[in-house]
Amino acid sequence: MPTLQRVPALVASSQLAIPVAEALVALPADVLGRIEAAPIDPDLADTAAFSEAYGFPVEGGANCIVVAGKRGDDVRYAACIVLAHTRLDVNRVVKKLLDVRKASFAPMDQAVELTGMEYGGITPIGLPSSWPVFVDSRVQNAPEVVIGAGVRGAKLFLPGAVLAGLPHVQVVDGLATEPTAATEPTAPSESGA
Repeated sequence: MPTLQRVPALVASSQLAIPVAEALVALPADVLGRIEAAPIDPDLADTAAFSEAYGFPVEGGANCIVVAGKRGDDVRYAACIVLAHTRLDVNRVVKKLLDVRKASFAPMDQAVELTGMEYGGITPIGLPSSWPVFVDSRVQNAPEVVIGAGVRGAKLFLPGAVLAGLPHVQVVDGLATEPTAATEPTAPSESGA
């Protein structure tokens, strides 16, 4: 089993996507001091593969899903952060939060272009400042979560409460649901974890 060489996120800034590194250095020192980074095998960036290879519990993975909502010609984007073992409620909760008629997962190429991050590494840190970041309330109670670093070759580690307190974040009760036998956990793995 490969090991994670975790270091303070600021020390690893050269291994992170540029928007992520820029956003990290803008954080208050006490917040930045609680975020660590580690290089990983890019082929193991998806949640299940990462958890299995590195022995990190799936329940500690926090997926970042880019959603696009439409109302007429107006397109509104948001990032939704849910624990990897849960399912994002796009059709009811996200649609209401964005005040749109239709909401869906943003296409991969669009998410990559708009964020400046790699698919499979998109993270709530460093997103466009005009985007709301909706975080499921269960995330803030997690002792530690793993999220993307903007690239597939690294991960960020931080307490759920720190993630919930980041700029542009709105904590939402019921943003995600527990999957049932008929559903899968969070859909696209454009995840942070």
